[in-house]
Amino acid sequence: MSFNETPRAERLHIAIYGKRNSGKSTLINAITGQERAITSPVAGTTADPVYQAMEIHPLGPCVLIDTAGFDDEGDLGALRVEKTRDTLAQADIAILVFRTKPIDAEKAWFAELKAKKSPTLLVVNGNEEIARAVEDDFGVVPITVDAEKREGIDRLLHALTALVPESFGAQSLISHLVSKKDVVLLVMPQDKQAPKGRLILPQVQTIRDLLDHACITVCATLEELPEALSALAKPPKLIITDSQVFREVAKLKPNESKLTSFSVLFARYKGDIAAFRAGADAIDRLKESDRVLIAESCTHKAQDEDIGRVKIPRLLRKKVGEGLQVDVVAGRDFGRDLSQYALIIHCGGCMMNRAFVLSRIAAAKEAGVPITNYGVAIAKLIGILDEIED
Repeated sequence: MSFNETPRAERLHIAIYGKRNSGKSTLINAITGQERAITSPVAGTTADPVYQAMEIHPLGPCVLIDTAGFDDEGDLGALRVEKTRDTLAQADIAILVFRTKPIDAEKAWFAELKAKKSPTLLVVNGNEEIARAVEDDFGVVPITVDAEKREGIDRLLHALTALVPESFGAQSLISHLVSKKDVVLLVMPQDKQAPKGRLILPQVQTIRDLLDHACITVCATLEELPEALSALAKPPKLIITDSQVFREVAKLKPNESKLTSFSVLFARYKGDIAAFRAGADAIDRLKESDRVLIAESCTHKAQDEDIGRVKIPRLLRKKVGEGLQVDVVAGRDFGRDLSQYALIIHCGGCMMNRAFVLSRIAAAKEAGVPITNYGVAIAKLIGILDEIED
């Protein structure tokens, strides 16, 4: 897969924070070498977070997140600051920009970044006097640049490279379950939600990972599964299916073949599989008076048999009772008061970067609410979770 084709969720997310008119957008233009972000001497030009997907040497595929100034004022300013704060969950690396001497707002933001354990680079878009003030107040030597003249950018990029987490890009969807030359069968029903003429992202990424690990990959729909199994000289080492047809595939699979789903694989790849398995146990404790939150990472028009809005709620109510209340959020919405829920069920997270999914797991843990994942929850609800590989 070329850099231009790298899904945004797989790119290094670098969020840029600072006061209004500190030069955040100008810095993005300097980093990319292009006029990608709108700049203006008028304070508050950047209102909502702006995401710029780029290939940046030597970092590779990145997403630069331009944010509104965290010193914005008034009712509308408070909403902009809240949108800026929401991006903290996505930041693999943060840049904190200074153009004037530090104030309490920068100190508070730096403390919040430290609390979230976000690797943070302090960048002074100005002179050495401001740099010395930043070093005195924060105990960290900042990188000094002139964003307008595009000076000091090489030093900045070198410092950013040193902050990239060692684990970034090291994860594999499938390496823990397969070996070279293993035969892996993918069951991929093409429902109404699949893009016409294309495969959905989890299927594409899984196929690519299997090819990278020199596996023999066979693809079939559910209807073709019996013929696909018959065509193989021996049972496949692993069968990976869409979670929605777990039950049907489990009935047809050979005893020798291991079984998992795309969603379960993403539960490990993007999140914390142990937390998701533990969270699934809460399904047995649900009462009809409880509330459950379904959280999707992408926004799409719901179809008749939507997995998050229709199928999982139906399975839950069949087990617990028709009075069970199920709320659904999509995109970056996650709800401010998670404590009202008895369980959170999250999608596979293929449209989110790993930092974002982990931040949601952390938020659920802080609220004392168990959290699980679509595939893990479905396997639990139909009684095959103990048979599933993760």
